[in-house]
Amino acid sequence: MSESKYDVKTFQGLIATLQDYWSQQGCVINQPIDLEVGAGTFHTSTFLRAIGPETWNAAYVQPCRRPTDGRYGENPNRLQHYYQFQVVMKPSPLDIQQKYLDSLKMIGIDSDIHDIRFVEDNWESPTLGAWGLGWEVWLNGMEVTQFTYFQQVGGLECYPVTGEITYGLERIAMYLQGVDSIYDLVWCYGPDGSKVTYGDVFHQNEVEMSAYNFEHADVDFLFQAFNQHEKDCSRLIESGLALPAYEQVLKASHAFNMLDARHAISVTERQGYILRVRTLARQVAEAYFASRRQLNFPLAADSLRQEVLAQVEAEEKAAADKAAKKAAKAAKKGEK
Repeated sequence: MSESKYDVKTFQGLIATLQDYWSQQGCVINQPIDLEVGAGTFHTSTFLRAIGPETWNAAYVQPCRRPTDGRYGENPNRLQHYYQFQVVMKPSPLDIQQKYLDSLKMIGIDSDIHDIRFVEDNWESPTLGAWGLGWEVWLNGMEVTQFTYFQQVGGLECYPVTGEITYGLERIAMYLQGVDSIYDLVWCYGPDGSKVTYGDVFHQNEVEMSAYNFEHADVDFLFQAFNQHEKDCSRLIESGLALPAYEQVLKASHAFNMLDARHAISVTERQGYILRVRTLARQVAEAYFASRRQLNFPLAADSLRQEVLAQVEAEEKAAADKAAKKAAKAAKKGEK
């Protein structure tokens, strides 16, 4: 395998190398979703594309926001805003683990030299109603990647299974550059050869956004926003608009995360809010499946398309027969 044409000892070069590698594996190189999300999994390219029988291969960088993780720029390893590099392949290829190891080699991490371990760690997202079987990937004792085979998304079974790889970009970059603080990472080099660091780009953002998340976000507005996004999501689903409805799920989820950062929700209320978001996510998943079915699952292989359509029609017939029997039984009881 050839070496990267980019300088992987810069944050910018690391991203460019991964994009280049996965592009060569046939992935669509997506852009980030332009909404606040807590992980790359929330991107439509993962959450929605994992639903149904259609083939999908994509890779993208996703800025992630976790308001409660902010530390005012004082912690060298913890941020409220950071980056993940996400890869999804559906159906998951048999050699996906080898593809991942080859991607590490492209950024200068050779499994013949370094201690790379796959440590069993099944993944779950309560708010998305999603879970999968998988591993944490440890590089010389440090977790750098989450590797997951999706089993359910939005409460719907994933068939075929989607393989997901989530790289922790900052951790990998810190290892490659040999620094102890995220803020010391070299983002790139300027025209005159001077370093532009991660801290130059983002330290002020961490300080000010931590203050906003913990001290200044308007709690009353956030409660109102959550309720409005929930209402809008339901209305859009009724109109058959799964994609706009999903955006409302993401906005409701972020409002909840902000309320959590402001300590505005009790422990018991917290579970209720998670359930409300999960309910919306399931409704969106069902609406998206229905919309793609109407289009006859255009990106699916013929055999998979026919198999899934036949299964859905059989389930619908069984449900209709059950409902008819129940109605007939009720009518008979009413005649007595």
